[in-house]
Amino acid sequence: MALCLVTGGAGFIGSHLTRAIVAGGDRVRVLDTFLTGRRENLADLPDVETIEGDIRDLQGLTEAMAGVDHVFHQAAVPSVARSLRDPVATNASNVSGTLNVLLAARELGVRRVVCASSSSVYGDTPTLPKVETMAPNPLSPYAVTKLTGEYYGAVFHRLFGVEAISLRYFNVFGPHQDPSSEYAAVIPKFIALMRRGERPLIHGDGSQSRDFTYVDNVIRANLLAAEAKAVGGEVFNIACGQRYTLLDLIRQLNSALGTRIEPEHGEPRPGDVKHSLADIAKARDGLNYEPLVSFEEGLERTIAWSRSAPRIAEANA
Repeated sequence: MALCLVTGGAGFIGSHLTRAIVAGGDRVRVLDTFLTGRRENLADLPDVETIEGDIRDLQGLTEAMAGVDHVFHQAAVPSVARSLRDPVATNASNVSGTLNVLLAARELGVRRVVCASSSSVYGDTPTLPKVETMAPNPLSPYAVTKLTGEYYGAVFHRLFGVEAISLRYFNVFGPHQDPSSEYAAVIPKFIALMRRGERPLIHGDGSQSRDFTYVDNVIRANLLAAEAKAVGGEVFNIACGQRYTLLDLIRQLNSALGTRIEPEHGEPRPGDVKHSLADIAKARDGLNYEPLVSFEEGLERTIAWSRSAPRIAEANA
């Protein structure tokens, strides 16, 4: 039975990952500041060890990593918009914090570190789909920090033998994603607004497209990356390989919710990418990854959860 450390394990993706690891029979230790991660996300997992701590604290992080076989590094300041407002805090968590994770893993001889990266590193290059061999072109401080984390992982593998892998997530959505934050992702925010009968705001004309990826696909990719052979220092796109515009999303939500709500339109936001679509051939070959949940099924699951989740129900009352 392996012991896994999940940084940011009380957050949206981290809590799903924690739950999946426990279901697979391994032990989990969670390190989280609980500033954005929520303890209630782990309330049904009494055997999970939780440590309130910060990846920026190298000593505390090293203590939390003691005896660990695999590290799943999810902790981050995750928002493009927030990085525009406070690039210093974003850099401290996403760059210095990731460096600390790799330093601790090197010191303790951790078998594998799987790091969360982002499709934002590609920027707004017009070529689609995005392939890992493309030159990155980050458009925001957040994207810069994620690319820097990838470079650190590759360097630590090459120089120190740390088995670090970076997964470039494409627009992850699903249950436990908070719609109430001003930095909320588009799908939970739109679901919450439209369930209240309110018009969602689209920045731009709505033709911008995304490779929306249900969270279970991302969790599967993390578990595969922890065990795959000869992938140290590598980077993989994790997505579904299909794209939908924001207007497509509104139509899908209207259909699922039984509504006929038209969006409002505002000015495009700085740092936003126009189109995003992943080539997932490398993940298929290197990780044996295959998306298991489609965009449509993922939306249905997310809407069903939003109707049953007390916190979301209160927000929609």
